Amino acid sequence: MQDIHWMHLALQQATQAAQAGEVPVGAVVVKDGQLIATGHNRCIRDHDPSAHAEVVALRAAAQVLGNYRLDGCELFVTLEPCAMCSGALLHARLDRVVYGAADSRAGAAGSLLNLFAMPAINHQTAVQGGVLARECAAVLQEFFKPRRANDKPLREDALRTPEARFDNLPDYPWQPNYLSDLPALQGLRMHYLDEGPADAGLTYLCLHGNPAWSYLYRHMIAPFTQAGHRVVAPDLIGFGKSDKPKKEGAHQFAFHREVLLQFIERLDLRHIVLVVQDWGGIFGLTLPMEAPQRYVGLLAMNTMLAGGDAPLSPGFLAWRAWCGKNPEFDVGRLFARGNPQMPESQWQAYNAPFPDAGHRAALRVFPNRVPEFADSPGADVSRRARDFWQNSWAGRSMMAIGQQDPVLGEPVMRALQSQIRGCEHVMLLPEAGHFVQEHGAQIAQTAVPFFADLAGRG
Repeated sequence: MQDIHWMHLALQQATQAAQAGEVPVGAVVVKDGQLIATGHNRCIRDHDPSAHAEVVALRAAAQVLGNYRLDGCELFVTLEPCAMCSGALLHARLDRVVYGAADSRAGAAGSLLNLFAMPAINHQTAVQGGVLARECAAVLQEFFKPRRANDKPLREDALRTPEARFDNLPDYPWQPNYLSDLPALQGLRMHYLDEGPADAGLTYLCLHGNPAWSYLYRHMIAPFTQAGHRVVAPDLIGFGKSDKPKKEGAHQFAFHREVLLQFIERLDLRHIVLVVQDWGGIFGLTLPMEAPQRYVGLLAMNTMLAGGDAPLSPGFLAWRAWCGKNPEFDVGRLFARGNPQMPESQWQAYNAPFPDAGHRAALRVFPNRVPEFADSPGADVSRRARDFWQNSWAGRSMMAIGQQDPVLGEPVMRALQSQIRGCEHVMLLPEAGHFVQEHGAQIAQTAVPFFADLAGRG
């Protein structure tokens, strides 16, 4: 009965690993009937190929006991140890190892090989397998099920938010569209909305920022499509219904920009009115210079071009510092604070893509990816884009500024306005904060006639 008790604790550790996007294996170390250490897989989080659950637990136990020899200890782990972990367990001189599910592909405690049965090794550790084997295997099977069941398989280094979390979201009735064969995606699946006629005279390309997703544009899509236009609103990788790499290092400026460039080419978007806010502008404003013939208009909302040659705003620096201290912040409540008019059902919808910490790598890293210095990734291309907007942009531009925004509010937007040739139409929204699109209906109603006569150009 005690073995079952300790294995249940190891299963709790495996669940924590799954919630963090790691392969769900958990372990505990016990000495004299007392729990002294726990561990679960942390290879991705720690960028450490040795950070298997057993090794993490051994390291913690050694610190507790003040000795790298763990005489008199037992380790309980949900999956049969591999060769690396089996070697570590033998070197630690454990009395006993108990595992749950067997591992026919890599198990080194009797399945593929049995290091514990080699008499030449100078320490013998007793091994027992099969304790709560069904429960331990079920955790692994549930974790890997999306990869096996989906016709667009999920990469092992990414997560995919369950579709059920997006069921019945208020004011979001549109059908999902997916693609995964862009070269830049390398097999990741990207979601986008595509509403209105494919041959419309204008295509509104709506790019969101952090920590939002295409839900942010729900108030603007209907006015655009009712006017006969097309709306395309992708979810950046790491956001919304798109796949979410577990490694923070996957989220690089050049990667996201290249995905967007290839996305526009793949859909062959033309007569584009580029609609941007926050990171949607940091990325999006660098796109038109690569194919200016595709673009006829710009609608910019509380965003910037970050060339690394001017200090970032105090408001942004404060936001970045806050994110660093609060990495698991409630996304929905962030929207609610800046938009008190929103019903709870709507601000809660912003939490849908991010069920746990493992799905939040992009949210954690994006504040630190804004180009801050002249040699920061993305700074050079942003400076080239600024030159394009100042000297080569031939389209029509307007701005909508949420004046309550402390991060990218009116001072930042006025600086951007000075960088865009011919940008004279500015719509001030005294009640709007950073997420200007929550007042999107009135913005769209202004934008439709402003850009209407551009239909078919470009």
